[in-house]
Amino acid sequence: MRPLEYRDFLVDVLQRTPGVQGAKAVEGGKYPFALAVSAGGRDLRWQVIGQLADGAKHEPATPAVESGPPAYTEAPLGAAPDAWLAGVIGAAEPADTERIDVWSAREGEQDPGVTVHFHNGERAFVRKI
Repeated sequence: MRPLEYRDFLVDVLQRTPGVQGAKAVEGGKYPFALAVSAGGRDLRWQVIGQLADGAKHEPATPAVESGPPAYTEAPLGAAPDAWLAGVIGAAEPADTERIDVWSAREGEQDPGVTVHFHNGERAFVRKI
């Protein structure tokens, strides 16, 4: 999924998530494909970066492959921001998503974010900014 489409998907999902006071796309500025979220007394900003499937070209876009939603672990609002976001994504049950990797769960990792692996081989990297 392309970064712009995935950012818009995240904004839509976050706006419908309990405990989220607001979610919006952030246009312009230093980080393209960014979004801002207010939840549980925290203001979080994320940037979406995309990676094409191996051998794919920018045009035409790689078609989505739907094969069932990913496994996920729900995390409360007060948890690590990337663990919480992964839980929100998983709870939306996106059929095009194979798995979600939480960066803070990696040994020695300090930068929060998630890698979303799609069934069609593409990836989205969602990093906290």
